[in-house]
Amino acid sequence: MAEAEKVVVSLKDQGNDFFKAGNYLKAAALYTQALKKDPSNPTLYSNRAAAFLHLVKLNKALADAETTISLNPQWEKGYFRKGCVLEAMERYDDALAAFQVALQHNPQSTEVSKKMKKLSQLSRDKKRVQELEQIRTNIDIQKHLDPLKSELSQKYGAEESWKDIFSFIVDIMETAIKSWHETAKVEARVNFLLDKEKTDTEKYAPIVNIDKAFESPHTHSSCFSFLRQYAEDSFSGAACVVAPKSIISYPQVWKGQGSRKWKLGQSDGFFVQFESPGLRKLWFIPSSTEKGQTFCRDPEVLDVSAHEVLPRLFKETFSNS
Repeated sequence: MAEAEKVVVSLKDQGNDFFKAGNYLKAAALYTQALKKDPSNPTLYSNRAAAFLHLVKLNKALADAETTISLNPQWEKGYFRKGCVLEAMERYDDALAAFQVALQHNPQSTEVSKKMKKLSQLSRDKKRVQELEQIRTNIDIQKHLDPLKSELSQKYGAEESWKDIFSFIVDIMETAIKSWHETAKVEARVNFLLDKEKTDTEKYAPIVNIDKAFESPHTHSSCFSFLRQYAEDSFSGAACVVAPKSIISYPQVWKGQGSRKWKLGQSDGFFVQFESPGLRKLWFIPSSTEKGQTFCRDPEVLDVSAHEVLPRLFKETFSNS
């Protein structure tokens, strides 16, 4: 063995010893010294890639893995190194592709097979997390409430602006969903659509908190009486109740209805009840937790006569149609 070759082997062996001892910085330095003497040695690049990976110098590790492959395209180790680095970069699909090539060069490798199984799961998980993030950030309630437009226009016609009422419902629901996504809760409150001309805004606010309303039949009844008077005195055109299921001790409108009427099982979530003189509507927005994230599923329309969380707030009026 030539003198230069002996030096390279010695440096590589010293590097390996430091690597095994967990001193990756020293190991990388020794592999670098060896590479200065033998710059086309794929094993040294592969070893240094492993050291850089442990040091979380991922771009350097990837460059060394690529060089390993270019120097010895038939050697599975270069592709394995590349796969490990791409995995650390959370580029799971690219990592899988690299491990796939490693497996072609060494079909017996259980190490590569294990990696591929793990990565397939990580890749699926990552995609699901991204999907959930999309669901959480791209809230488009309008598409779910589309059927409501024709009901409102029939009830209110063109002369009363049903579009204002529709926007009001959409805003309330989207605000509640955003709050649920950020804090996993919503405040129990009634939002009133006040009359711009008639309402005395010094006296009447557009939001009334009702967090105690559902504690007992007594609190429920007194809260409802107050709200009904409030709706009248404030000249409100409509109201939207938002109530998280978790605070409702009474009335538990999801119980005793049988699965035929309550199809949402034990789902957590919140109710949104729309009240107006001509139209009443009720939705339940179920919630799920997945991958550590809480998110709202699509609103479910409920029968307001079977599941109302508050009785009718406005005196009923009938349209001429």
